[in-house]
Amino acid sequence: MMALKTSTGAQFAKIMGVGGYRPRRVVDNAEIVTYIDSSDEWIRTRSGIVERRWASEDETIQMMSVSAARKAIERAGIEPGQVDTVIVSTVTHLSQTPAIATTIANELGAKGAAAFDISAACAGFCYMVAMADALVRAGSSKYVVIIGVERLTDLTDIHDRSTAFIFADGAGAAVIGPSDVPAIGPVVWGSDGDQADLITQTQPWDTAIPRHERGGHDPVAQAAAAADGVDDPQATATWPVLRMNGNPVFKWASYAMAKTAAEAMDAAGVQPDELEVFIPHQANNRITDAMFRALKLPEGVVIARDIINHGNTSAASVPLAMETLLESGEAKPGQTALIIGFGAGLVYAGQVITLP
Repeated sequence: MMALKTSTGAQFAKIMGVGGYRPRRVVDNAEIVTYIDSSDEWIRTRSGIVERRWASEDETIQMMSVSAARKAIERAGIEPGQVDTVIVSTVTHLSQTPAIATTIANELGAKGAAAFDISAACAGFCYMVAMADALVRAGSSKYVVIIGVERLTDLTDIHDRSTAFIFADGAGAAVIGPSDVPAIGPVVWGSDGDQADLITQTQPWDTAIPRHERGGHDPVAQAAAAADGVDDPQATATWPVLRMNGNPVFKWASYAMAKTAAEAMDAAGVQPDELEVFIPHQANNRITDAMFRALKLPEGVVIARDIINHGNTSAASVPLAMETLLESGEAKPGQTALIIGFGAGLVYAGQVITLP
């Protein structure tokens, strides 16, 4: 039997640069409470959020992604043409196909790059770090751009008291490429589909929009609507939104994810007192506090609190928080950081990295 050749890549991989895009519109709690029965004090106490960013019509998934990725590529010190793979994590690109990664790669100037989307909710960035690390070390790619991007406001019911104040929009990107030294630890990841109903879209698109685009109305839907005295089933369609059962999600994230974070540090051979920066998914400040206590991290560790001013941006939250810490000087290149994401599915992933 003939022996096949296999590819080999760099011994190690690293995050070379990170970039973000935050929408122009700042929405404070005073505006939010005009939509829901709440107060600024309640929102701050429950989540830590003071304000968040909502995308305007021109701040599309594509536009925000390209802006964030260009910053990451520039900071990585490479040219767009050197990028050979683009991965995008999003749950709010509302077109089923093609993958938004293909047109993003084209606009970036990464001609011919492999490009695909993933759906891993708020764990998306950490999922992509693991995938890009493996691609670079396997020799399948040399420079990978990963982008977490969301327009969660497209799927948010601003009158839903449990979610309206949480979700926000934005994009965060990173370049992952070869390294001479270890800079991305082993991923600890997984899912718990038994709890998939805790964070969901209220209905699938075919239920929300009961019409066959290939030739007019759905006759079955028409007949059912007629029986109900409705002339046009399209008139009964409702736009899907996100719903979350907050209390069990809070308990799961606060305690189960602390175990995952500890496993990620152990897999990387890092003790809690050796960790310098902690960048969890920006879901809730109280979750971050609970994880910090459970992990017994040292008092001097730098903790990302990006949620205060930018809300929960799902797949974009970890890279946006990372950029904020690096730009402010609170965290410095070369420091050892733990990143972890968790969200709808329920899915989770975490790893220890060296900051770019």
